[in-house]
Amino acid sequence: MRRQKRDMDRRAFRKGFMAGVQGRSKDLCPDGAAHFNWMNGWREGRCDHWDGYSGVAGVHKIPI
Repeated sequence: MRRQKRDMDRRAFRKGFMAGVQGRSKDLCPDGAAHFNWMNGWREGRCDHWDGYSGVAGVHKIPI
């Protein structure tokens, strides 16, 4: 739990990626320091969503 709280950049990327894969809007992006990493994750997640890597097919692509 502490590692997750310490590495806010990785956490923001992962949250953005999951939002992108689920097809959610980029309007959910947080303001502040996490904006850049969240948007990068969202863009990558959207590309994976469009390529068909959603659900079970995309499990290996989820960032840890």
